[in-house]
Amino acid sequence: MIKIRKAAERGHTQIGWLDSRHSFSFGDYYDPKQMGFSVLRVINDDVVAPARGFGTHPHRDMEILTYVTQGAVEHRDSIGTHGVIPAGEVQIMSAGTGIQHSEMNPSPSEPLRLLQIWMLPDAPGIKPRYEQRPLPRPDREGFALVASPDGRNGSLTVHQDVAIDAAILPKDASVVRPLPPLRKAYVQIVRGGVTLNGIPLGPGDGAQIADESQLAFSATDDAELLLFDLP
Repeated sequence: MIKIRKAAERGHTQIGWLDSRHSFSFGDYYDPKQMGFSVLRVINDDVVAPARGFGTHPHRDMEILTYVTQGAVEHRDSIGTHGVIPAGEVQIMSAGTGIQHSEMNPSPSEPLRLLQIWMLPDAPGIKPRYEQRPLPRPDREGFALVASPDGRNGSLTVHQDVAIDAAILPKDASVVRPLPPLRKAYVQIVRGGVTLNGIPLGPGDGAQIADESQLAFSATDDAELLLFDLP
């Protein structure tokens, strides 16, 4: 089963300095049929105007991953972390028992684009934490492990039975990834286009996947995507 979530079907928030597309229900956008998938709760595709951003706000009991695709985001939080995450780096924050943070575009002239991804943790009440690093080097197939439960191969650690891969595939590249029995997957296209098991996907499209033994990707254009291996 592959269920496509077309980019144009996503929720949309436009408030002047923020242009945000919501794969799942978020904020004022509510769709009872789009409340998440497996342990994925939020995928927001945000474009933030120069010198603007999200002021200090709280989170609790959520694993929050930020994947920057253009510009940089400046992060500050209540556990003393302050850092700038440029495109090509990723960060994860465990909100756990409670944390406050802000995310700002520090550039006076360049827009910021990022994917903000929320996942339910495997247990409530985790001690809040922050982790940031460059994207790991891709394997021979073009996939780089972004996050995993054990932080293997230089990936971020996520408190959930989830593996997140990023892939940059040149046009006409093809790759097949197995999907183990009883596992689900979600694909989010960051840019470019691919076919997934013969189904065309374009920029911003997503796909919910279950009961498939393998995922066959073929890039119809230079493409960047995220692949979530989910319980």
